[in-house]
Amino acid sequence: MKIAFFSDIHANLPALEAFFEDLDSENPDAVYCLGDLVGYNVWPNEVVHEIRKRRIATIMGNHDEALLSSEILEDQPSNRGLTRALTTEENRNYLINLPRQFSLSFARDNHNYNFLLVHGSVKSINDYMVIDYPEKKVLDMMDQNQTDVLLCGHTHKPYHRVIEHGQRFKHVVNIGSVGKPKDGDNRGCYAIIELNGTPKANNPNAIKVTFRRIEYNVERAATAIEESEFDNSYAEALREAR
Repeated sequence: MKIAFFSDIHANLPALEAFFEDLDSENPDAVYCLGDLVGYNVWPNEVVHEIRKRRIATIMGNHDEALLSSEILEDQPSNRGLTRALTTEENRNYLINLPRQFSLSFARDNHNYNFLLVHGSVKSINDYMVIDYPEKKVLDMMDQNQTDVLLCGHTHKPYHRVIEHGQRFKHVVNIGSVGKPKDGDNRGCYAIIELNGTPKANNPNAIKVTFRRIEYNVERAATAIEESEFDNSYAEALREAR
């Protein structure tokens, strides 16, 4: 079985369009989104429309969660304020009612292999699950949730970490960002996970993780920022992937 996971689009419609084109070529069996559909760019409604049109199961990111806050008066327009002003009431209601995590369980031969999908971490939607996150804390979170594979976004930096835990192996996969990479590569990023036969926790190769990088029209997205009220630094961040 082949499953695609993507996250952190951040209202970047050109990147999302390129992602869907690449996704069609991969033809996965299932697709999940780990949140942050909005923020930093001018296409929140178009991005939400495309996700909803395809009925993609999606969890809430911290920028989606920010729309829960009351509107405030600002002397200088902020990312949060501009995003709220651009997002329709219908799409805001969709975003603020998204679930905060998903659990997937694959059962075969009397064995369950469990995935947990979060935006930041199990602990918090804003937590940064960096590649060197303390091992004990990672294992505690995964054990408490009976999870074999923890998938997250938020840092915009992809990695696959395998942790040996007794006779078992735990996997942490940060799936990177489609619309705002921060790892020095300005191509969008998402992850494909393939289950190898009957996945078992005592097999370090129970899953195969492939990171897909997508060329898209970065200048179109950056120019849209510069022609809007968003801070121009967001445009440079797209170009430089930081």
